[in-house]
Amino acid sequence: MNAVPGPKSVFYFYITPEFTMLAFTTALETLRLANQVLGRDKYAWRIVSADGKPVRASNDLQLSADLSLDEARNQTRIASARMVVVCGGQDVARYTNRNLSSWLRECRKARISLGAVCTGAHLLAHAGILNKRRCTIHWENLASFAERFSDVQPSPQIFAVDDEIYTCAGGTAPLEMMLEIIAREEGAGTAAAICQLAIVASLRDGSERQRLPYMLPLGVSNANLRKLVEVMEENVADPVPLTVVAATAGISRRQMERYFRDTFNCSPGKYYMRLRIERARSLLRQTTMPVVEIAIACGFVSASHFSKMYRSFEGTSPHESRALRKQWPEHARNPSKPLPLSVKTAPHRPLAA
Repeated sequence: MNAVPGPKSVFYFYITPEFTMLAFTTALETLRLANQVLGRDKYAWRIVSADGKPVRASNDLQLSADLSLDEARNQTRIASARMVVVCGGQDVARYTNRNLSSWLRECRKARISLGAVCTGAHLLAHAGILNKRRCTIHWENLASFAERFSDVQPSPQIFAVDDEIYTCAGGTAPLEMMLEIIAREEGAGTAAAICQLAIVASLRDGSERQRLPYMLPLGVSNANLRKLVEVMEENVADPVPLTVVAATAGISRRQMERYFRDTFNCSPGKYYMRLRIERARSLLRQTTMPVVEIAIACGFVSASHFSKMYRSFEGTSPHESRALRKQWPEHARNPSKPLPLSVKTAPHRPLAA
């Protein structure tokens, strides 16, 4: 699997338990295809785990490591590295450690480029590397990430670059991120040839948003509707009047009502509330924030109103979801304790018209 060692551009991939295999392999395969296009082994890679032992991914496949964290630190101290990429996945907060943070800071001080895929940005932020930096993380973790690290500048785009710190959302987005690196070094023609080998018809711009608007059916490409939803998503903590939302897209309130009725079978107000409840649900599951702070973060002026709306959409109260919230700090303190096999969650309720 590994490229032959030599005086090449070496990428160190640090993988955490439960890392996302799709994001990892997409990043690595882009380097392999680059070597194929270039006709030489310019890029090499080494797989690093905390103890040098195999690591099990979120899909339950196990991947062997080439180096332990201590061995990788020693190598990057005496030899140049092109980039260190941290690959996260599920429950990434469980796998922060002082040794990893120190290594990442050492690399930053040595001006070694840093990268993160999927939830890997959490590890960079925990090391203090993303303070005042523009970055991104998988959209499922964006809300809790922004609340946990108030000094970072998270974005919903598929990947971000800030002073040789590359972060991407995971999934297939590492392809675009790695092609950005390769194109800077070897030219756009090489990147285009890689796309041909990978059977990629077109590339997304790095500034493209990670996902379609919530509940938007595939095939719907109404630019005004996308703009309306984007404004709502960007103003969850401080909701803006619907007349203002409509004005940002240059349409009337009546037109906006029609768009939402035709596409989502609900009113704009109901859709906006659904976004806020979704944000709250994410924070309840992924953070240790008190319920009242979650209510404020999602634009509710009182805990009672928040609880009422949460129950109407989720079928349970925020306090009844506390069990989900409590699991995170317990496992963060004791990573060796296995996660429960199943968790009972409240069923999703469709939006009312």
